[in-house]
Parts: sequence; structure tokens; C-alpha cells
Amino acid sequence: MRIPDLTGSTALVTGANSGIGLPTALHLARHGAHVLLACRDPDRGADAVARIRRQAASATVECVRLDLADLASVRALGVTLTDRFDGLDLLINNAGVGMIARQVTADGFEAQFGINHLGHFALTGLLLPLLMGRPGARVVTVSSDNHAKADLDFDDLNAERSYSRTTQYARSKLANLLFTLELQRRADAVGAELRSLATDPGTTATNIGSVPRVVSAMMRLFLQSPDKGAIPSLHAATSPDAKGGDFYGPGLKHLTPAPNALDEAVARRLWEVSEQLTGVRFERLAV
Repeated sequence: MRIPDLTGSTALVTGANSGIGLPTALHLARHGAHVLLACRDPDRGADAVARIRRQAASATVECVRLDLADLASVRALGVTLTDRFDGLDLLINNAGVGMIARQVTADGFEAQFGINHLGHFALTGLLLPLLMGRPGARVVTVSSDNHAKADLDFDDLNAERSYSRTTQYARSKLANLLFTLELQRRADAVGAELRSLATDPGTTATNIGSVPRVVSAMMRLFLQSPDKGAIPSLHAATSPDAKGGDFYGPGLKHLTPAPNALDEAVARRLWEVSEQLTGVRFERLAV
């Protein structure tokens, strides 16, 4: 995969201190982008910045604090970046949790849905003015083929009545894909040049889930590396051939979303509910 020169561009990668987020940030920086590593833990973020600089001495990278499980943190980062920058070229909604015991975020949302979808929904909305300030800006959201295994239960989005680690993860990934496609539809409706794309990294050895250390070690032996898992995101973020609404998977295969992700009525309802829950509205994409 060839990445073009990104000099002069600014990129934000969530969860950039580990997993596929780290190589995603590294390769964007290597090709000239100023990369913001959005991390929950400042110390781990600083370590990631140091690792990137060791591998790419000329890289311009920095860590910014973001806790997607706390909308106050999401809003604080939105204010900070809006004050500092006049535009944002790439937003990679990469961070996520999966297969965890039921937890709730600071705002009372079930954690997998709250972090994977609502946190990124709010972040994208808050950064929309910066994205709209750069013609051809892209939003890349990491989904999964697991999206095909679930439907959204709007009467129990927080999984209070029934909770399954795998089902709720699949629902969050479905929400990611519904959001990606609805964002593109809304951008098209107002004539915006914004491109919204989704990726499935494939089965990758990351720390997204909550597994014993011995299982984690086995995963690293048999699953693909984070470097390979990052390839679909890098392609979606940088390829001249990537179009809004595209969904890329392992091997840069152009994937077709499952029918449940193509339901526009469900996507609109999820969008409206997400605005209500987060208090973040995409005013410039109102339809």
C-alpha cells in the first residue's frame, strides 16, 4: 500500500497509544502529517509519542487527552482543538473496547456502546467545523464484520434488561457502520466534500478485549499483527481511490455492509437518539 505525501495535513487518531492505533499514527506521521494521538492515559500517550519519534525522527506528533467514556473529556478536547487549529484533515475513530463485563461510562451509558459509538459520535460532531474547514477531509471509523450479527434494540440500548459481551460489542460495531454511512449521506445532502469511510481491521492481536495474559500471548502467536490490522484504516484515510461510504477490510477488500447496516430509517433513528444522548448536534449537516 502506498501512502501519499501528507505534509501540511493534520490528523487525529483515537486510541493511538496501542493496538492498530499506534501503527496508524506512525505511518501517517512518517508521511508528513501532524498527528494528534488522542489517549486516555497521558503517560501511555507520551510513551507512544516517544516510540513514534524513535522510528521517525522527523515526525511531528503530540499526545492529547481523550477519555471517550466521559463526554466532559470529549467536549474539552473539542474546545481545545477548535481553539488551536483552523482545520482537521483526518479523524480516525479507532479506539474501542470489546467483550468486557458490563460497565457504564461516566454518563451512565453501557460502556461498549458508549465508548465505541457515542463517544466517537460526539467527538466527530464537535470537530465537524474543523473537518468542514478542510476540503476533502475524511472521517474513518473502525467497525467490524461482527456488525452483521446484531440488530439495535432502541428500547434497551444500554443493555439493562439483558447483557451479552459479544452481542453488545456487535451492536456497537453496527452502530459504527450505521453512523459512517449516515454521516456520508448527510454530507452529500448539503454538498459537503467530507468523506466518511469505515474499516474492518480483521482479527488482530490487540488489547481491545478483557482476556487473561496467557490468552493474550497466544493471540499474538496466531493472529495478525497490529501493523497489518492498521492497513485498512490507512488506505481509507489516504488513498486517492477511497470514496465516501466505502468499507474496507483485510487485504484492502472492498466490503459490502450487511443489510442491517444499510437500513436508512434505522440509521436516522440512531443519529437522532445519539444527538439526544450526547447533546451534540451536527448543525452544518442538518437535513
